[in-house]
Amino acid sequence: MAEELRWALIVISVFVIGGLLIHGLWSVRKKDSPDTPSVERVEPNETTSEVQEPATAKPQERDEPEFGDLSFSAESHDEPAVSEQVVEEPEAKQQETEEEPADAQAPTDFIIVHLQMPEGLTMDGSQLLPAVNMLGFKYSEEGFFNRHLDPAGTGPVLFRLVNMYNPGTFDIDNMEQFSTAGVSLFMTLPCDGDGLSAFNMLHSAAKKLADEFGATILDSNREEMTVESVREYVEKVRSFSS
Repeated sequence: MAEELRWALIVISVFVIGGLLIHGLWSVRKKDSPDTPSVERVEPNETTSEVQEPATAKPQERDEPEFGDLSFSAESHDEPAVSEQVVEEPEAKQQETEEEPADAQAPTDFIIVHLQMPEGLTMDGSQLLPAVNMLGFKYSEEGFFNRHLDPAGTGPVLFRLVNMYNPGTFDIDNMEQFSTAGVSLFMTLPCDGDGLSAFNMLHSAAKKLADEFGATILDSNREEMTVESVREYVEKVRSFSS
């Protein structure tokens, strides 16, 4: 009886061990070859994968910057400075100016005349330089052409000629390579000497240069100069001469 029980336990053990081996082999095969298909690579969606760069404002480009307004030092008529706008002096500075002699006061207005070339044309520096020299202009260290009371280049400056476009100056050593679409003539008010005489000289110089280069004479608003605008300039000069 004991012998039979031993053989029964041996048979049961064999079946249990076999079942465990069969289950283990089945699990391994299932892992190697799953019923579910392998995960496929998901292609990125074109509409969502693209990185939308933030729109940036592209700086406005222009061939030639506009010529800014002008401001001047109250201490000297020979040191003009080009700036984007006329800067008003602080109140303390204005009080100091009022205590200075009348001939050292800062200018309070301008007479400005522009010479604009037709679209696509320019003034060549090689032609401009002798033209302004013939009209009595003298080149200054600041890069402008000044018309002095004395044509020899001495005495107070009556009016100036500058580049109509930034930086507003001329490079006297490279005039052969220089060109511009326009120039500007201006005088400060009040001016030294006879204001009306100085304006007549400025207007005459503008007409001669306009004829020389085929340019159009414009007023301070960049509108074509008319008889009426000339009269307004004359009245303005007279108001500072009285």
